Amino acid sequence: MTYTGDVRVGGPADVRELPAVTISKLAVGPFDNNAYLVRCNDTGDGVLIDAAAEADRLLELIGDMPISKVVTTHQHGDHWQALEEVVRATGALVVAHPLDAGALPVPAGLTVEHGDKVTVGVVSMEVVHLRGHTPGSIALHYNGHLFTGDSLFPGGVGNTNKDPERFEQLFTDVCERIFDRFPDETWVYPGHGRDTTLGAERPHLPEWRERGW
Repeated sequence: MTYTGDVRVGGPADVRELPAVTISKLAVGPFDNNAYLVRCNDTGDGVLIDAAAEADRLLELIGDMPISKVVTTHQHGDHWQALEEVVRATGALVVAHPLDAGALPVPAGLTVEHGDKVTVGVVSMEVVHLRGHTPGSIALHYNGHLFTGDSLFPGGVGNTNKDPERFEQLFTDVCERIFDRFPDETWVYPGHGRDTTLGAERPHLPEWRERGW
């Protein structure tokens, strides 16, 4: 089956097979959060991005193969409701940016800054710090695949609560750290809803700046 990224709460994961990793996307919880399992094909090691809710379904997705880390993209509670239970069951290391780590219910065993790497087996994902939705929001980039949390969606950047300074910071970071660096075919996996590509969103950047959200 061809990966589309279209998932619904209660439904099955959508799975994308790449040469080095397998990406599984699952929708969970009352806020229709996306959780992503990225597994190294060589070693079987996995990283869960956002243990958002429904720990039982996340643990079913993980299955009997180990995961070494759970990355939390930012401090908002809808992205970590299942974190404590998943970590207890798997022994995985909690990863977050230091500016958001203090809000999590489980201490971060690894804090990461802009440009750091998060390893999964023999591959690594680059940390992209995107300030504005929260102080410590991060995205993860692996070889044309970008997990953006709540900082970038189809149709705009993340919520900055109508704060002009926060919007300007997030918009600038998204432009300079994502759109200026990565090509149009880069696939975007957001924290909620459907996926997109940078090419689909790039023409609309002037509209986003003009409207201020």
